[in-house]
Amino acid sequence: MKRPVVFSLLREQSVFMTAIMALLTFLSVIALGVAIAIGTGVARWNTQWDLMATVQVMPGQNGASAQKIIDSNKDKIASVKKVSADEMTELMRPWISGGGATMKNYLPEMYEIKLNQKSDMKFFADQFAGNARFLPHAAALGAATGAGWRMVAIASLILVLTLGAIGVCISFIARNTAQLHRRELEILNQVGARDSFVAHQMQIIVGKISIVAAAAGFVAAMPVLMLILSAARHARVGLMAMMGLSAGAWFALFLMPIAISIFAIFITKRTTLKILKNS
Repeated sequence: MKRPVVFSLLREQSVFMTAIMALLTFLSVIALGVAIAIGTGVARWNTQWDLMATVQVMPGQNGASAQKIIDSNKDKIASVKKVSADEMTELMRPWISGGGATMKNYLPEMYEIKLNQKSDMKFFADQFAGNARFLPHAAALGAATGAGWRMVAIASLILVLTLGAIGVCISFIARNTAQLHRRELEILNQVGARDSFVAHQMQIIVGKISIVAAAAGFVAAMPVLMLILSAARHARVGLMAMMGLSAGAWFALFLMPIAISIFAIFITKRTTLKILKNS
């Protein structure tokens, strides 16, 4: 025979808890999704540029020596492209005033090379020392990578704070409910009900509310997260264009509301038992 719930939350408490749990689940899913998406973008960004480097032969330096180094080490180079003067002029036009002829006097000869192995970066850096500037793309774009990791850290902090807020809200609801139903708790103690039985009643109530609220928060978060990813892909600029979520990431997001519901039930049991022990 199914045992009935001895007491329940007031209507105002139920509405408040459902609303706050849905909102916090929404924020948790968004924070986790953004953290994973940016982390994926940083990883893809680093993978893309780890083998790329630029060689700049400044005016006055020996361009023939740089070309000789490239030609003699082609077994270590996957591809090489010399950027033409016209291409460099077009790239630098917004930042340098004057005609094209004037700019050509200041622009270096530039090669974009892709190596076969990342370990060859130091070899080429040593070879070009004194002959040209050797700029690994990963190092040059380190600021963007660092900014990406900081954004991941911020999103992770928001996720931790949100989960903390869930724990605080549930603890408050459990304590408030125990105060409102003090007489029922005293009667249960008198008839010999164990604390675990009372805690189980609270877990049933909170569990039902948490499941409904978590599902609502998850459903509301999905369109927003898709909008963020769509905006990043359409930007087609730098790190943002690399953002994305794998199948495993989507599965982790799906597990988030389930984990929040389990966390809420655990906090309810722990708080209720602590209240009963101290009463």
